[in-house]
Amino acid sequence: MHELTLPPFGHKLTQSGQNVMIWDGLRRKYVVLTPEEWVRQHVVHYLADHLGYPRSLLSLERGHAYNQRRKRTDLCAFGPNGRVLLLVECKAATVRIDATVAHQAATYNQTIGAPLLLLTNGVQHFCWHVDPVNRTNRRLDFIPDFETAKQLASPAASQPEETSQ
Repeated sequence: MHELTLPPFGHKLTQSGQNVMIWDGLRRKYVVLTPEEWVRQHVVHYLADHLGYPRSLLSLERGHAYNQRRKRTDLCAFGPNGRVLLLVECKAATVRIDATVAHQAATYNQTIGAPLLLLTNGVQHFCWHVDPVNRTNRRLDFIPDFETAKQLASPAASQPEETSQ
């Protein structure tokens, strides 16, 4: 597997037939280790172990409907209110994060409504704050920790800043 810019974690691997499997602590089972799964598992551990996202509020490959089609999100982080806080689209390290990937995540987010989008291939990471009230997206130069993500998702974060005269 490719080396990523995310912190390493103590992963568990096993062999099943011709497949290498990695332990997925959220789904509580071994899953086939694909290049995308390698990235997905790193992101889960980074969010939980380094950015304070509670594991109980993380969901992998969650199904949703878009244009009467069934789609799956790579990873969703929920807020304390039960709404999706962060939508994560993971790609293999060899896949370039480009407009096609951004369009895919934005399309999924039309039905999910997450205030934060993270696109990553494990090497490059792009995060946006989505403001549905003003219909704008603001690129962030960081991946917010859980507390910051909750603040960014609050309705006050969508209000224009007042300037004093």
